[in-house]
Amino acid sequence: MNAYEQRIRFELDVWERRLTEPPGWLERTSKTISAKINELIPAKVHQAITATVRSIVRTALFGAEYTPRRKVNRDATLEEADQEARNTLSLYQKIATAEGAGTGTGGLILNAVDFPALIAIKMKCLFELAHVYGYDTNSFSERIFLLNVFRLAFSSNAQREYVLDLIRRWDVEKERWSSDSEYYRRMDWETFQKEYRDSIDFRKMLQMVPGIGAVAGAWANYTILEELGEVAINAYRIRRLGDASYE
Repeated sequence: MNAYEQRIRFELDVWERRLTEPPGWLERTSKTISAKINELIPAKVHQAITATVRSIVRTALFGAEYTPRRKVNRDATLEEADQEARNTLSLYQKIATAEGAGTGTGGLILNAVDFPALIAIKMKCLFELAHVYGYDTNSFSERIFLLNVFRLAFSSNAQREYVLDLIRRWDVEKERWSSDSEYYRRMDWETFQKEYRDSIDFRKMLQMVPGIGAVAGAWANYTILEELGEVAINAYRIRRLGDASYE
């Protein structure tokens, strides 16, 4: 193991402890507000949002349109992959920022458009990062891994340790997901969308405030992509450092 990989192992230890520590005041406040908002939203609206999330994720898991044009790079060192991943993340942050600023100026109607658009941007970013680190998203198990990265980034604190453990032992877990869609059928999509929304609602609400919608939307989307990118990069670092084929 070279000096860079040793440093990354140390950074991963710090990150994993921080990821699974109890939520702070801001996170608790955000979840409290989100919970109250969810109580006010009619069941039919929740069902519609759940259907939207399920549809987008299904397209990502089973469709070809998310597969990146970039080739899978298995020749890059971890340090080289990290640098390319940061460049890729920066590009998608700019795309998400522009999308958030544009929809933030349009009130409720354009904000409704922002919800599925932002998920699509995030899924595209994850697919790109997979290829940067040398993992082929044509494999169904790699797409399931992406969904778990998404879950880790936007799940509740209670779920993070469980999902993180799946990622740590993906070399074994991936054997369960060669080609079938059992994961998609078993998934609790309503909980999935609520936890995702709970993690972003506080920021996205500011996007609807007249006068600051564009700025708030840009900031919200930028920080949301930043959080997803950090989780994805570290998830792939965990895999690379434990993958015998890269040793």
